[in-house]
Amino acid sequence: MTFTILEQISAHISFYLLLFVTLIYWGKFIYINNKTLKVLGKIGMIIAFVSITIFLLTRWIISKHFPLSNLYESSMFLSWALTLIHSILGNRSKNDWISVITAPSAMLAHGFATLGLPKEMQESLYLVPALQSHWLIMHVTTMILSYATLLCGSLLAIALSVIVATKQKNFPLIFGFSISETYQKKIESHIYSYESQKTLLRFINFRKWQLIEELDNWSYRIISLGFPLPTIGILSGAVWANEAWGSYWNRDPKETWALITWLIFAIYLHSRIIKIWHRKQSAIIGSLGFFIIWICYLGVNLLGKGLHSYGWLL
Repeated sequence: MTFTILEQISAHISFYLLLFVTLIYWGKFIYINNKTLKVLGKIGMIIAFVSITIFLLTRWIISKHFPLSNLYESSMFLSWALTLIHSILGNRSKNDWISVITAPSAMLAHGFATLGLPKEMQESLYLVPALQSHWLIMHVTTMILSYATLLCGSLLAIALSVIVATKQKNFPLIFGFSISETYQKKIESHIYSYESQKTLLRFINFRKWQLIEELDNWSYRIISLGFPLPTIGILSGAVWANEAWGSYWNRDPKETWALITWLIFAIYLHSRIIKIWHRKQSAIIGSLGFFIIWICYLGVNLLGKGLHSYGWLL
């Protein structure tokens, strides 16, 4: 009874903290740049991470198996992984725009588990025989960690695609930087404001270029870090499937979409390494991976078919 209460308290505390941290980072990003808010955001995320860790541990004690047996537990573990990535990237990157992406991702994953799923799906149940294996920890853990890592990289690729798509085109080159035709006519009619216009446009173009470079760099690094995880997850899952069902590959919908996910990010990394595509085309492939992951993680379970649908959304 004590562990059940502790589980509920830690789940509620972590959700409200993630919501609070999300509001802080978005408010800081849109309205005001304040160091105090940044410190509060870091402290809030650390406490949220500890709270979710306590939730998973108590869940483990209550159910007597690793808490990754249904959609509720896996979503909470996904939120935990996103908070971990947020803390790591927050210390490695000097900019807060990564936190603007990772904080709401962790909050939405947590909210889906606690608010989006009915109470009966949040209950801890005994494992079916196929899941009673030591491979559960290795296979499912690596797959959920890969989802969290690749989702972050894909979200950065989406942000990059949006910024590149909204970039002004066909700028005439004047004194080494680009300006639009509207600004050019305005400058020609207002000679006295030319220097101020030139400085402003130079700053805007430089900041946009700098943001594109940072998004591209971090997206590539995060996806490169996360790509070995689905590789390990698929291989360990194949070994587990052979033990449980007598075959390494069963053409299950989850297995098929996991392979598609792996291929999408393999194409992304291949295009980046040999540089056959420009940054924009590679970012589109990375953005596509975001939707493929959700199909693999949730879409397959919505169908309610296959060897991996253990009553998750049935």
